[in-house]
Amino acid sequence: MTGKDLLHCLNSSQSVDLLASLYGAENVDEARGRYAALTAALSRAEEFPPAEFPENAGDLRVFTAPGRTELGGNHTDHNRGRVLAASIQLDAVAVVARRSDKRVFFRSAGFPDVDVNLAGPDGALDCAPRPEERDTTEALVRGIAAEFAARGINVGGFTANAASTVFRGSGLSSSAAVEVLFAKIFDCLYGDGTLDAVELAQIGQKAENVFFGKPSGLMDQAASASGGAVAIDFADPAVPLVKRIHFDPLSLGYVLCVVNTRGSHADLTPDYAAIPQEMNAVARCLGKSFLRETDLESVLSHAAEIRSAAGDRALLRAIHFFHEDHRAAVMAKRLEYLSEVRGAEEKYELMTGYLNLVNDSGDSSWELLQNIYAPKDPLTQGIAAALALTREFFWTHNSGGACRVHGGGFAGTIQSYIRARLFDRYREQMEAVFGGGAVTALRIRPIGAAELVFKN
Repeated sequence: MTGKDLLHCLNSSQSVDLLASLYGAENVDEARGRYAALTAALSRAEEFPPAEFPENAGDLRVFTAPGRTELGGNHTDHNRGRVLAASIQLDAVAVVARRSDKRVFFRSAGFPDVDVNLAGPDGALDCAPRPEERDTTEALVRGIAAEFAARGINVGGFTANAASTVFRGSGLSSSAAVEVLFAKIFDCLYGDGTLDAVELAQIGQKAENVFFGKPSGLMDQAASASGGAVAIDFADPAVPLVKRIHFDPLSLGYVLCVVNTRGSHADLTPDYAAIPQEMNAVARCLGKSFLRETDLESVLSHAAEIRSAAGDRALLRAIHFFHEDHRAAVMAKRLEYLSEVRGAEEKYELMTGYLNLVNDSGDSSWELLQNIYAPKDPLTQGIAAALALTREFFWTHNSGGACRVHGGGFAGTIQSYIRARLFDRYREQMEAVFGGGAVTALRIRPIGAAELVFKN
C-alpha cells in the first residue's frame, strides 16, 4: 500500500473502529494523527538519508506492539511461577518498508537512529553477538534476527519509521514492546506471519538475555504479544500456558493507573539480577533449580540451612515467591468469575476480594521481596513514598482501592486502582508530589503485537 493510499484509508470507518479498539474512541483522532505523521515521513525521500530510504517505499505496512501492565505475580516468572498481566493502550507503532538488502534501519522519535547490517563481508547473514552492541537496540535487532535464523526462517532488512507512547522507565515494558515489534515485523515480512504470541515472546526474551545482556523472565514479552488480560503459567517455560481473561476495571468503577515516581533505573541491573539469583540459590539448597520445583513447606523446614547458605534476604524472597505465585492464580480466578457474574452485589464482592489481593501483593513485595528501593541509595524511596501517599488517600477519602509496586521495582512506578469519581483528585495530589504527567490512566487493549491492515 502506498503512503497516499494508507493516509486515505486512515479516515475510513473501518480504521476508526480498529483504532478505537486499540486506544479507545476518545483517542482515535490522536492515534490517526500519529499514524499519518509516520506514514507521510516514510513516503518522503528527503526525510531519510539516501542509503536508508527503501527502494520500495511505495509498499508500506503498519505494525504495533503494546506495553504491558503487571497485575499480579511480582518477580515470579523467572522461577517458573504464575503471573497475571495485560496489554495496554500505550504502544510502539512502526510504518515499515521491506528492503532488498539485509540492513535494518529503525528511526523512532526521541531516540538515536538504529542502523544494523545483518550481512557479513561475504554478504551472508551475520547475527553473531557483538560485545560493542551490548545494552543497545542494535543488539536486540541482531538477537531477534539470530533467533529467526535459528528457527530456519529467512531474514532480511527493512526501513521503519516508528514512535512509542510507552515511556521509558515507566515499568510498562517499553523494551519488551520494541522487542515484540521487531519480532512481528520479521515474521510478517520474511516468515509467514503465523508465529504465535509465545513464540514471539520467546524470541524477544532470548535477544534481551543473550544479546542485550539483561536477565529477564518471559512475562513482559508474553503480555505484549498476547493482548488483553492474560494469566500465564511458566511451569514449562518452553511451552508456557497462556489464558486470556476479560477485565475492564472502569466498568467496575475503578481507574487502573500507574504513578511514575521519576526514579532512575540507571545501575539497577545488579539489583534486578539479584532477585532470581537469590531465589535460585534457595532452590539449590533443596536440590532443585527453580522454586516452582519445590514448595513453601520445604523452604520453611530448611530455613536454618537456607539462612546459612544463601542469607536472610534470599529466604524472605523465596517466601514471597510462594505466596505471590499462589496469589496470582487466585487473582486470575477472581477475574474469570467477574467476567461471568451479572449481579451487582456479587461483582462488588469479587472486585473487593481482588483488590485485597492486589494490596497483599504490594505488602509482600515491600516486606519480603524488598524491591521498593535500591539498597545502595536508601534516602531515595520514591516507590515507598507513592505507596504510602496512595494509602493515605484511600484512608482520607474512606474509599476502596488498591496499590502495589509495578514491574521490576527499586525505581519507577506503582500501580493503583482508584475509584473513578476520585481519580482526578488522586492525579492532582500525586502529580503535586511527583510532577506533571506522573499519573497515567491505563486501558486494557484486546490486541497484542499485530500487523494492522487498513481498508477503505
